[in-house]
Amino acid sequence: MLHPATPDDIDDLAAFLRAADLTVAALAEPAVRLWLDRDDAGAVCASTGFELGTDGEHALVRSVAVRPDLRGTGSGLRLARFALDRAADAGARQAWLFSRRSGGFWQRLGFERTTTDALAAALPDAHQVLLFRSTGQLDRETAWHRPLPVRARFAA
Repeated sequence: MLHPATPDDIDDLAAFLRAADLTVAALAEPAVRLWLDRDDAGAVCASTGFELGTDGEHALVRSVAVRPDLRGTGSGLRLARFALDRAADAGARQAWLFSRRSGGFWQRLGFERTTTDALAAALPDAHQVLLFRSTGQLDRETAWHRPLPVRARFAA
């Protein structure tokens, strides 16, 4: 069962995301909202989240991952939908993400390929955008976008 990541979860979550080859920058920042699941042994087995842009209209989906033995079970789709729903609940109207390897997965959720310039313009202060700009990685990334349903806004 997913629960919001706490400061006590960040080290385990970072190790899990590194093993999944995902970005671990700024996991503890207030704009980054993360959830995770642990197995019976206490190990992180799934995660999901987003970073809400400073304008509140755009969200960068991030940290969507499942342990390899859970892949192909629909868990990834459920995690991604959870993050999209929470971002819409928080008031975001547009979802964005970086993914070089999982385009087909994200297309199943309604994402379309876009430019990294468009993503960076929508979320110029997002931690991942700032990191990728500073390292020169932004030009090597693949960006994706989709609108989110309009929902009543409440604090997540």
